Amino acid sequence: MAEGNRYKPFYSVLVLAFVCSAMVAGAAVGLRPLQEANKRLDQKKNILYAADLYDSSKSVDELFKNIETKVVELSTGNYISEKDISPADYNQVKAALNARLSNPLASGTDIARLGRLEKYSLVYLVKDGNAIQQVVLPVRGKGLWSTMYAYIALDKDFTTVRGISFYEHGETPGLGGEVENRKWQRSWQGKKVYNPDEKPVLGLVKGKATTGDNGQYQIDGLSGATLTSNGVSKLLEFWFGDYGFKPYLEKMKGGLDG
Repeated sequence: MAEGNRYKPFYSVLVLAFVCSAMVAGAAVGLRPLQEANKRLDQKKNILYAADLYDSSKSVDELFKNIETKVVELSTGNYISEKDISPADYNQVKAALNARLSNPLASGTDIARLGRLEKYSLVYLVKDGNAIQQVVLPVRGKGLWSTMYAYIALDKDFTTVRGISFYEHGETPGLGGEVENRKWQRSWQGKKVYNPDEKPVLGLVKGKATTGDNGQYQIDGLSGATLTSNGVSKLLEFWFGDYGFKPYLEKMKGGLDG
């Protein structure tokens, strides 16, 4: 076999691999805007699910027209001007990753096992005219295997749960993965985040929530998923505490509107 012919199959495979790689890379780049659009659509759907406003007969954008997105500073509870930070452009997950070195959480305060905390958060105000009917808040925390992400909606008293939607996690299917079960999520409706002393006490219990006064602060535990259940309780305690949304919600309860 001639020297050139010996390497011909190798060159053919090399060229084919290069062409395929270029096609895959081009497809990925071309599809990125569509993927981002679908991600934003899914985000809006989960916010609507949490607020109990989702209606499959209507478009998501139509349902979302009465929801105003704002950026709030967690430590003060103050809104940030759109001139400083645009809600449409603010990526909270990316901000949390960037906060690893600049704003780490001490082990004694990091009960949700976040590792770091972003300085600002998005909040979603469900309005009827100028009146706020609900506020939807993004929360997250570690379960057994993963970080669980959710939106939780509070009524206009800023303590009664209107709904919750867990939209991303890596928990065990059929066990901890039941956080995405819509029937279980509906059981959150009407529960209270804060007790009369303004302490965040809402959490999951082993078995079923009681029917007495304490039941308003209890969510049915996830069967066979104790560590996931504990993780949900801890993320609630963190995000409705002093390091989370408590400064903001206190201002809202006082009528200061951030």
